[in-house]
Amino acid sequence: MLGNFARARCGDADLAGFMAILSKEFVQNYPDRILNVHPSLIPAFCGKGFYGLHVHEAALAYGVKVTGATVHLVNEIPDGGRILLQKGRGDRAGRHARGVAAPRDGAGRMAASAPRGGNGGQGIGGKTMQKLTIAQAVGATSYPGRGILAGKTPDGTRLFLAYFIMGRSVNSRNRVFVEDGEGLRTRAFDPSKLSDPSLIIYAPVRVLGNRIIVTNGDQTDTVFEALQNGGTFVSALKTRTFEPDAPNFTPRISAMATLENGDFSLEMSVLKAANAEGKAALKCFYAYDGVEAGVACFIHTYTGDGDPLPSFAGEPERVSLPEGCINCLTEAVWNALDRENRVSLWTRTIDLRTGEVRTRIVNANE
Repeated sequence: MLGNFARARCGDADLAGFMAILSKEFVQNYPDRILNVHPSLIPAFCGKGFYGLHVHEAALAYGVKVTGATVHLVNEIPDGGRILLQKGRGDRAGRHARGVAAPRDGAGRMAASAPRGGNGGQGIGGKTMQKLTIAQAVGATSYPGRGILAGKTPDGTRLFLAYFIMGRSVNSRNRVFVEDGEGLRTRAFDPSKLSDPSLIIYAPVRVLGNRIIVTNGDQTDTVFEALQNGGTFVSALKTRTFEPDAPNFTPRISAMATLENGDFSLEMSVLKAANAEGKAALKCFYAYDGVEAGVACFIHTYTGDGDPLPSFAGEPERVSLPEGCINCLTEAVWNALDRENRVSLWTRTIDLRTGEVRTRIVNANE
């Protein structure tokens, strides 16, 4: 049937309403010759599981004010091909006015503002209080890269922090997490296989008094040293930029929780490329004076697979934390990560009344 379908027009093929995923081999035989019309503004509500009425049901449940359709080329990634045209309908004051292409981030990549394969952030054109499960948020893509979760346990008594790393190259997978005093360091699992320590060997977690700093790079030290000298989380990170790993230009993600008066405040940051050439930076900062019980804020470096890898976009995602001890939370995050790509996970809870600290580390290499 697929052979007849591909020959039907002796040229381009249109998959509108086809309702099936073509094999990688089939798609590669017709590069840039197969079109699909997807009933959402990609990257919102797309990928595996989002087709037909499922897309519209998800958009309604999520509470978006604007939705639309996307015409894109087909490749081996479901709904992952190059976008040719997008139009949105809904709130005329929203970000996707009729006939206007959906916004892209500074690197020319689509700006994610609603779930892709279960992932999400703010609703398109307006705010939503929708929360995702850990499985939906962390497991939305096989490669979220590195990620930070920071929030409050459902009973409201503990701060919860998590940091994970993933890897696909031999060098990036050759790592483990090890405790370093109150903090954390990455270390080569097999030193003889370490080819390039830059960007992969660093201290993801450091503690200074009542402040816990968590980042995906050596900006942990930048923040720590700035605080020692009277600076702030924001002032420190304004001196930094994204990682110099062209063409991905991996975002630097950071968080800091400050414990005080039986509660905590939270600051988060994403530093990413503002254009495809990496000649400008977009520096985003988020401050939370109160985090509700049972909710964590989630930032990560990538929103999915691609070349280059698409950077995180939008505001920190709201994730619902399950009931249970630190072991349950650790297991939930670890199990949500792709088995082929996950490398290490660190979690910590701190009792907001007593200051009791509990830490867990999971390493794929051990």
